[in-house]
Amino acid sequence: MGRIVFYEDKNFQGRRYECDSDCSDFHSYLSRCNSIRVESGAWVVYERPNFMGYQYVLTRGEYPDYQRWMGLNDRISSCKIIHFTSGTSYKMQLYEKSDFGGQAFEATDDCPSLLEKFRWREVNSCKVFDGCWVFYENPNYRGRQYFLEKGEYRKPGDWGAVSATVQSFKRFSE
Repeated sequence: MGRIVFYEDKNFQGRRYECDSDCSDFHSYLSRCNSIRVESGAWVVYERPNFMGYQYVLTRGEYPDYQRWMGLNDRISSCKIIHFTSGTSYKMQLYEKSDFGGQAFEATDDCPSLLEKFRWREVNSCKVFDGCWVFYENPNYRGRQYFLEKGEYRKPGDWGAVSATVQSFKRFSE
């Protein structure tokens, strides 16, 4: 179980909206989101309804303004709780080209710089075999975030990206 509370204003002020499960659109309840309190669980929050737009991966804690969760603005409209399985190992295959083409690398650990480790600036497809992962647009776990669960991602749009730019990634756990 998880619980997350969204607030219209900074420092947990103004109108609020509480969730304990996935919610595809709470924009009608809050016109903006400037602070978030994650009371339990881990969540992916999305800029737009129906789990679209910029993604932010949040763990238990307080985020008194949108810069604290690396937000680009005060728009949050949907959220999903992250479900973990105990004893999870981590493994994914990264591909140079779409549809699992070109050169491939296997990853089982965090990578602060794709350029330094693999000499790549982009990932065009991937297969997640075990665990949950977060892709970051910039090195050292910065920039836009993309949450990936077990499954096949044939193109960057499959994980919610508008481009193939992935500069770092890390394993995600409770």
